[in-house]
Parts: sequence; structure tokens; C-alpha cells
Amino acid sequence: MPPPTELDAARPDPRAYSPHGRGLRAAFAGALSLLIPTWCAGCDLPGVELCGACRALLMPRPRSSLLSDGTPLTTALQFDGVPASVIRALKEDGRTGLARPLGTALGDALEHGLGRVPGGAGAGGVAVAPVPASRAAIRRRGYSVVEVLLRGAGVRPVRLLAPGRAAGDQRRLGRGERARNVVGTMRVRASTALPVVVVDDVVTTGATLGEAVAVLRAAGVEVVGAVALAATPRRLRR
Repeated sequence: MPPPTELDAARPDPRAYSPHGRGLRAAFAGALSLLIPTWCAGCDLPGVELCGACRALLMPRPRSSLLSDGTPLTTALQFDGVPASVIRALKEDGRTGLARPLGTALGDALEHGLGRVPGGAGAGGVAVAPVPASRAAIRRRGYSVVEVLLRGAGVRPVRLLAPGRAAGDQRRLGRGERARNVVGTMRVRASTALPVVVVDDVVTTGATLGEAVAVLRAAGVEVVGAVALAATPRRLRR
């Protein structure tokens, strides 16, 4: 029998098609990949949304610290290398399918953080409040990154906060400047009798999370902790 040619390899195998449509679905997925190419969000390997090696680098390594007001903070990943690339793909490229693996890491940080909340509040008795996305970010992306991450973690976000005034660009600001820049960027839209954990996607100085905590506490809400998916190297060098 002559060896298979490239043309033979390109032909569909009739055995791949079953009465249940598995073969048809596979063929459709293959055709769709030609129209809409997919590549690994971590390393650009073609044909996959997230390769096994990059997925392994999203394994959470929970790290505990404190916000400037003493609120316990837990983070799952370092915002660098592959984790940073994958988070950027979710935030800037609209690749919401990455919310599941990233949400798994966030969920681990939530569980880890709740174990360190004074009084040991269980997940069932805590409201998980996302830092609200700005109006400009919602218009640009069409979704709230933190809420998508929480749903990827299997956690129902409780919208206690709403955006306030727009903040200026934080990237070149120091710690004190960042804290002043975010004042007034959030307001309380609802209250709860439950203890609250505030969640954000990436934390650098903690100014945004600190403002969220301050606004909620000023409204009489008990905030017992903060969680972020990732911490920037700038924060980790503290």
C-alpha cells in the first residue's frame, strides 16, 4: 500500500462521523479554526486557546499580605510572564474563554483568603463584591473582567459597588498619587448584612481595593478581606 499523501491526510475519515454527530462537530470546529485562528494566550502556540504548559503556569500560589489599612489581602498569581499574558488576553482581546482557568486560580485565592478572615467566615456566609469596572471599560470590552472571572470560579458576584467619577491613568503614579487618584471612583449601590470580601483582577499598590473597602465601610458594610487574581512584581517587591 502506498504511503499516505498530504491530500489523503486532508480528507475526512468516515470513521470519525457517528450518528451522534461527534464527527460533524469536529469537522465544524476544524473549519471554524481556519476562519478564526486560535493560539495559546500564554505562548502563541497555534491551534489551542491555552496549551498544557501554560495552563500549568496558572496553578495558584496564594500569597497573603495586608492593604494599607490592615485589611487582609490574598492573591493567586504573579502578574508576570505567562499569567500576565493570559490575563491581558482576557482583558484586552476579549478572550472570555480564559475566564475558566483564571477563575479556578481566583477561586483558590478566595478559599485561601476566607480561611484567614477573622472569625473564620465560611464562603456561604460571605458576600463577594467585585470592584466595579469603569463605564469606559464596559463600553470598550462589553463586560466586567472581575465579574467574568468570578463566574469562571463558580462564584456569584454581589454588585454592592458602582462606578463613580472616572480616574486618571494610574500607570506612572506613585503610591500616594494612586490613592488620591481613585478617591470618588466608586459608590455604594446596595448594602448587605453579610461580611464582605472585595475582589479585583490585578493589584499593584492596593489603592483601588483600598478605596472599595473604605467606601463600603463608610456605608456601614463589614469588609473582612480583599482578594485579587494577580499581584504585580511592583507589589511583590515591597
